[in-house]
Amino acid sequence: MKETPITAIDKKDIDAPLTDVVYQRMLDGIYAGRLAPGSVINEVELAREFGVSRGPVREAVRRLQGIQIVTREPYIKARVVTLSAESALELFQMRMGLEGVACLLATQRMSDAEIEQLLRDMDAHHESWTRHGSAPDGSERHFDLHERIVRASGNRRIIAALCEDLYHLLRIYRRHSGSVLERKDDAYDEHWQIVRAIRSRDARLAESLMRSHIERAANHVASQLGTPAQH
Repeated sequence: MKETPITAIDKKDIDAPLTDVVYQRMLDGIYAGRLAPGSVINEVELAREFGVSRGPVREAVRRLQGIQIVTREPYIKARVVTLSAESALELFQMRMGLEGVACLLATQRMSDAEIEQLLRDMDAHHESWTRHGSAPDGSERHFDLHERIVRASGNRRIIAALCEDLYHLLRIYRRHSGSVLERKDDAYDEHWQIVRAIRSRDARLAESLMRSHIERAANHVASQLGTPAQH
């Protein structure tokens, strides 16, 4: 994926609190790999690049620590979380169970119109990435089939577990699972099969396909990080 350089924040064009903007820009930078796993967070340098004082950057770093995206040990500078095969495996195992159930529930609860819109959005996103290597609007934000299905499940506990603070950490690992073009194409085919099962109202098949999809992603991440996945 082509990386976009960090640019200064134009305070005239924002409505949200400055700390929120800095926080989101840092998240986007971590997702895109500009702030790489294990890299030191240089608050002074980031403040200079964003064109802000150090205060909003410091507060954004604290918030990133709260969602486990940034780590800081006593007397040591903050760093972007380091990816490990062991922690990835634990997260993907959790996802297999929760997203499998979410997929089953979404199959039962989504309307026909919602499913057709999901298909259209998925195809539009894939086409944009195939042609341009970016989201349709050129931003770091993107269509997320997994989040859409989890939210469509209607189960508040599953939604809280996967779509709130932990979601950001999951996205980092999932970025690695789709970082190779061949895996990205395979993932799209697997996504299409999952949504087709949802459209056919085959809840058990949709659940099984989602579990298998996440297991393959887990194996890929583990191999990328240097440790075979366990079963």
